[in-house]
Amino acid sequence: MQTLLNTLFITTQGAYLHTDHDTLRVEVEGKTQLQVPAHHIGAIVCFGNVLISPWTFHRSARDGRPITLLDRNGQFGAQVEGPLSGNVLLRQAQHQAANDPDHTWQLARQFVAGKIQNSRLCLLRSARDAATGDAEALQAAAKHLARSLRLLEDANDLEVIRGLEGDAARAYFGVFDRMIRDDDRDTFRFVSRSRRPPRDAINALLSFIYTLLTSDCKAAAQGIGLDHQIGFLHAVRPGRPAMALDLMEEFRSVFADRLAITLINRRQITGEDFAPRPGGAVYLSDTGRKQVLVAYQKRKQQVVTHPLLEQQVPLGLIPHLQARLLARHLRGDVPAYPPYVHR
Repeated sequence: MQTLLNTLFITTQGAYLHTDHDTLRVEVEGKTQLQVPAHHIGAIVCFGNVLISPWTFHRSARDGRPITLLDRNGQFGAQVEGPLSGNVLLRQAQHQAANDPDHTWQLARQFVAGKIQNSRLCLLRSARDAATGDAEALQAAAKHLARSLRLLEDANDLEVIRGLEGDAARAYFGVFDRMIRDDDRDTFRFVSRSRRPPRDAINALLSFIYTLLTSDCKAAAQGIGLDHQIGFLHAVRPGRPAMALDLMEEFRSVFADRLAITLINRRQITGEDFAPRPGGAVYLSDTGRKQVLVAYQKRKQQVVTHPLLEQQVPLGLIPHLQARLLARHLRGDVPAYPPYVHR
């Protein structure tokens, strides 16, 4: 459990949150683990099996302190808030920004900048441990992404920004299997990205992890009160969580791709964990899905240092923090949205 951006995040299963006069207390097995003045907390986010006293619900609603309930995996469940809420104003600000071409490309550029920086970091990290030929290819792709970042600095058109993002993605995925152990590349050979349906094992693995990450980013957007269907980089389409996809771009490489590569290189996932389907589709088997889900939850618990807050937080909370930083920008509290750059 942690307090970040005036938000109390409770992730400990079986924790009990209650109010003692003007203090919020979190107890685990009858022992107080955290206490903080209620007026210091602007929002509460609970993951999974967290008990909350009725008076805490009443007091928080009265004080304008929303309580967001997510399941243990971070899936949005519900939000409890009082009659006066700024969420409608936040969504109004989001819609206004989405209808402003200049504001749209500025935000889209930030999402893409975060994505390219983190993708480049992923390539350089793999290059350090790769054989000579692979290392050279990975470093060359990283240089290509560095050039893309320089071009992005002067981009002030949404289609140009999307073009730079697409070009960087092609360079990144062009060397993707160079990050995989040489003796596993026959099974996990990456030819091109295929989604609906995935046509090979590596695409099936990436698609499954991307689906989990999209769900987490959607929950993060909903938890703060953003409209998860109104995005800036991704076009609005019926049923498409464009806002969640925008947030997700920053985390694809350092969260999802690194997890996939680690599972393959450690042989926690093998070719036996995939099953072909009629029509050429390939999907994870039940055993494979369970293996990935366990690894995904462990990955979310890994502690990282947030570059802006300069605090250590579980990686799984980063989408929630970024959603809150985006909300602050849309409300006019900060001049620009700061993308997450992994350290």
